[in-house]
Amino acid sequence: MDEIKTTRELRQRVRVERCRGSSIGLVPTMGYLHEGHLALVRKARFENDLLVLSIFVNPTQFAPGEDLDRYPRDLERDRSLAKQTAVDLLFLPDAEEMYPRGADAQTVWVDPGMLALHLDGASRPGHFKAVSTIVAKLFNIVEP
Repeated sequence: MDEIKTTRELRQRVRVERCRGSSIGLVPTMGYLHEGHLALVRKARFENDLLVLSIFVNPTQFAPGEDLDRYPRDLERDRSLAKQTAVDLLFLPDAEEMYPRGADAQTVWVDPGMLALHLDGASRPGHFKAVSTIVAKLFNIVEP
């Protein structure tokens, strides 16, 4: 398993595999992996030649008053689980990589529509907009 921290390197690696005819799978997470994540990883592993697992704790998903710093993280455990489930590429970008001009300067957002009014969206304004946007960014980078 290789670890990648930049979008440029990830795009290059995926491009090489795609040119070889490989199918590409992506499982985007915020880390602190659990059985639900691992079920998705196993399914993606079965269905694809190259498997990318991303771990990115997205600061834009946290509203004022929610403690981003308290979000659980255990990268060593996540690395171990990724290896055990045969992940090929572990993408570990930081906030500067995903938001080069800063999260506050993000100008393009994905509108989740009515979903923003339900579930977590009902009590966390902007949450689903942030989730939708980061997942779109990851899909744009990997193009699974």
